[in-house]
Amino acid sequence: MTDQKEQSIANFAALKTSIVNGEEQSVKELLANRPMQELEKSYLIDLAKLNNNRTILKLLEDIPIKKM
Repeated sequence: MTDQKEQSIANFAALKTSIVNGEEQSVKELLANRPMQELEKSYLIDLAKLNNNRTILKLLEDIPIKKM
């Protein structure tokens, strides 16, 4: 596995944890307005909806979709 792929997986895991814990600032920093795949974005939005955190949900909704 490449370093970039490992970093991406670690970033996604950290993002999921931050969303579940309601850590808005961490989510904002981890997202850094970088585009993500539609499936990843959809999953994270569903996770944010479960926690009912409108701020995190808005941050996720504003992230652009990565073009393949």
